Amino acid sequence: MIEKKNFYINGSWIAPKNQKDIQVINPATEKSCAVISLGGKEDINDAVLAAKEAFKTWGYSLKQERVELLEDFYVLYKKRWSDITDAIIQEMGAPKDFASKLQTGTGASHTKSFIRYLKEFEFEKPLGEHAKNQRLIYEPKGVCALITPWNWPINQVTLKVIPALASGCTMILKPSELAPLSAMIIAELIDEAKFPKGVFNLVNGDGATTGDALTSHPDVNMISFTGSTRAGALISQNAAKDFKRVSLELGGKGANIIFKDADTEAIERGALRCFRNSGQSCNAPTRMLVEKPIYDDAIERLKKYANEFKVDDPNKEGEHIGPVISDVQFNKIQGLIQKGIDEGAKLVAGGPGKPEGLKDGYYVKPTVFADVNNDMEIARTEIFGPVLSVIPFETEEEAIQIANDTDYGLTNYIQTQDNDKVQRVARKLRSGMVDVNGAGIAVDAPFGGFKHSGIGREAGKEGLLEFLEVKSVGGWN
Repeated sequence: MIEKKNFYINGSWIAPKNQKDIQVINPATEKSCAVISLGGKEDINDAVLAAKEAFKTWGYSLKQERVELLEDFYVLYKKRWSDITDAIIQEMGAPKDFASKLQTGTGASHTKSFIRYLKEFEFEKPLGEHAKNQRLIYEPKGVCALITPWNWPINQVTLKVIPALASGCTMILKPSELAPLSAMIIAELIDEAKFPKGVFNLVNGDGATTGDALTSHPDVNMISFTGSTRAGALISQNAAKDFKRVSLELGGKGANIIFKDADTEAIERGALRCFRNSGQSCNAPTRMLVEKPIYDDAIERLKKYANEFKVDDPNKEGEHIGPVISDVQFNKIQGLIQKGIDEGAKLVAGGPGKPEGLKDGYYVKPTVFADVNNDMEIARTEIFGPVLSVIPFETEEEAIQIANDTDYGLTNYIQTQDNDKVQRVARKLRSGMVDVNGAGIAVDAPFGGFKHSGIGREAGKEGLLEFLEVKSVGGWN
């Protein structure tokens, strides 16, 4: 049993003020793999105080100093690659190959990308040739509360921690209590890289107590949160009381528009993107919109693909998905699968219950519903499991209307060989990102959404700007 009860505050691992332990459950076994403690208001006060004090110097540190420390961190990160991967396998059930290449891999990619953008970034520059005595100064926002989810733990930690460090902010990280182990390795690496005391702090805890204490703290200047839309609304209410800056990366219900001239791999590629990470991705294309001339063929292909899709132990190598994160999530998904059946959608593959041969663990069958209409709950709710809803359409205009008929607006997908159609449709989709023909979204492209999918952007230059305030100075000579 791994014991990780201490918090990282002001450069040291310290015990909680009031011990409240919880078990970290391995979703593949339904058994405890570690024990952590939940932080209370006093622990948050200590962490915020440390961050506030450290900001007095770190907020005015030289860019080169920050670059060198982040480069040291990157070297150390790569040395702990297998440890981070193993932690992710245990805490959230990502299969070994996927955990290493994509989960741990994205953390390295984001770190490397932010170092490059930091080197290039001008923190002071003239407004322009027309106003040479007008200066723009980009300054760190201050003490930041960083709250990260369990589904892509290191990806989200590095999307927040690294640009916050790069900008000169100080921070308190609260990772998900369901998957805290990989984030605690990041704290160890920051300590080993010798960042100044108090610049980075980590307090484990839940949302109701620890998260609330952190987001409502008067000395926190900014909140960067990734998680559910419901929690994002509550955090926004806390932030509004004293005008904290807020960056929110929330839910999604992406539409994948498959036109009749789509490439030969579009159907299966779309299903893979939906099922990957056991469907636990906010940008998953969970609504597949298929043009009617190819609809029947698409359903047959999806049936075959889903029925042959592998679900297995995350400790095994190979291309398969593992369990979902928890019993709560498993039961939610099961309830929504049954809801789809009750609503009259046609169950093509998968369905209720666990896959054959997987008695222990929160495993879900890759599930496909056909003949879904966009008013059904399975088409409107973010299920966060390997469940695909297939909706037919007749015209380009109808596809756009269905795609946009959602509270969310994170990522939509287009499959067609007609470049003019790509550009027409991409411009009309109300989402922060559009993925065309499986091209993917670049590691440094702005990640974020419209509507209930959040506020702000992560990754690349825009991700760095989220942690900076801009100051205008007139009369600068």
